Amino acid sequence: MARFAVGGRDFTVDGRPVRLLSGAMHYFRVHEAQWGHRLAMLRAMGLNCVETYVPWNLHEPRPGEFRDPEALGRFLDAAHAAGLWAIVRPGPYICAEWENGGLPEWLTGPLGRRVRTRDAEYLRAVEAWFARLLPQVVARQCAGAPGPGGPEGRPEGVPEGGPGGGPVIMVQAENEYGSYGSDAGYLGWLVERLRALGVRVPLCTSDGPEDHMLSGGSVPGVLATVNFGSGAREAFATLRRHRADGPLMCMEFWCGWFAHWGRGEEPRAAEDAAAALREILECGASVNVYMAHGGTSFGGWAGANRAGELQDGELRATVTSYDYQAPVDERGRPTEKFWRFREVLAGYADGPLPPVPEPLPVLAAPARAVIEEWAPAGEVLAALGGAQIEAAGPATFEELGVDRGVVRYQVAVPGPRGRYPLRVRGLRDRAVVSVDGAPCAVVDGEDAVLGEVAGPAAVELWVGSLGRVNYGPRLAESKGIVGGLLHERQYLHGVRSRGLRLDALEEDGALARVPFRAVEDAGGGAGLYRGTVTVAGRPGDADLALPGWRHGFAWINGFCLGRYRTEGPQRTLYVPGPVLREGANALLLWEWEGAPALVGTGAGAPGLYPCGAGS
Repeated sequence: MARFAVGGRDFTVDGRPVRLLSGAMHYFRVHEAQWGHRLAMLRAMGLNCVETYVPWNLHEPRPGEFRDPEALGRFLDAAHAAGLWAIVRPGPYICAEWENGGLPEWLTGPLGRRVRTRDAEYLRAVEAWFARLLPQVVARQCAGAPGPGGPEGRPEGVPEGGPGGGPVIMVQAENEYGSYGSDAGYLGWLVERLRALGVRVPLCTSDGPEDHMLSGGSVPGVLATVNFGSGAREAFATLRRHRADGPLMCMEFWCGWFAHWGRGEEPRAAEDAAAALREILECGASVNVYMAHGGTSFGGWAGANRAGELQDGELRATVTSYDYQAPVDERGRPTEKFWRFREVLAGYADGPLPPVPEPLPVLAAPARAVIEEWAPAGEVLAALGGAQIEAAGPATFEELGVDRGVVRYQVAVPGPRGRYPLRVRGLRDRAVVSVDGAPCAVVDGEDAVLGEVAGPAAVELWVGSLGRVNYGPRLAESKGIVGGLLHERQYLHGVRSRGLRLDALEEDGALARVPFRAVEDAGGGAGLYRGTVTVAGRPGDADLALPGWRHGFAWINGFCLGRYRTEGPQRTLYVPGPVLREGANALLLWEWEGAPALVGTGAGAPGLYPCGAGS
């Protein structure tokens, strides 16, 4: 049987040196029907390997409740069929600009910063998750006989199929732990559990190329790799100070970057990124291009960051698109970066590169949606929300069991009393406020003034999570209102809190319980809007435009496209072609800051457009 191994200076297959030319592609950010096309694009760019994270919170949204837990295995099978090796990074923490760094809120809520340590309760949860997940990896470990490229275009050295002959050549323990903690015992426990659960391929860690990160995140006897966007020689020199032996590898070559709502993008020129890639390879190193194809954070799973050098400042929410300025863009098309990378990688291939796949079909013609009915936000909450909690202060999202979604807080200002400032402390992240039923303010920030209010008055705040922090010391922080509500300097007690999970809208029979009414009565109110978009002719990849809609989430045929916001920089939502069908398609919009006032007359109607055609 062939054996993939970590040698003194090289990776080897049966003792023969090989170089890993890998690219990151997250199966959970790409519609499954399009996996094959995207993997073929990676092969055509010159890669021989694909890397993916695994988001724990996506697959176990509540303790012991699993959703599509076999998706990773299907993706690894698709990678194998495409003739690619695979690197799996199961975390349990992944970062990835993903909600909570992939950790479930039901775990981080009660544990807080006890996660990512050797805390016994945390380790029990990780043990149970890994026991459920890892059999898919173990069954697909690389152990088959290597063979030359065959009719399928399999690169030389990539194993044939069969039992024990899968694509997985390496598994990563944790992720950039040196950027977060220093619990060496925790890392050692993870390595031991991966081995105990059957992982036999080489293990690795990945960290920034700084001394404190490598000393905090590496494990004796486990391959250490580094992550960077440029400066390969300096980065590898730092790695060599910590590890005199072992192959050099950049586990994350950041060829682009992600974007935040309300902030401009920072593009990276193709020529600059290609030069940085060439430098990595000239150092004799292996590489994992992050991202080779970024895809989309469907389902409202995009995370957030904190500003500042210490990642402890204002919240910056990540947009739905995870295009990442990758060589294969969000819609699966080759960019200028793709062609420059292909030129570089061709010099390290064993033979001619495969042809570039034909692009997938796009929508044949624009299609305007017709919004037919709506239900006010309060009535949607009454129909689909969780249990209400009344307590001295507001309940957090975690206490209400909400990972993605909104929480309504209601409190009374006693009276009679004069007009004083109404404040919210510890707000995470954004609140739509009304007083006595009249809109008052839309605010965000840790400490916000809502306006001056006289008592008595009824105050209502709808707080929506913009995404949990996925990196840095604020990881695992709670959502909602974590401080309190004050009138003048007096805390307001007797707060009623009730949450609505985003996925409650997707449950079987949920929409039948919502009291929809004619959209002409909406008047631009916050709530749930339902309509139809009719596709004439061939369905295909499309962009959903939402002119005048402020902030919410969109579904087509039950598939959640993700979050939209009017501030940009993202202006449309990507609609994968397999989501659409010829004829009528159901459109659902959860708008919680206010819809266009004339939505029923055609103004502000959403529309589908062929990808790249604009709106």
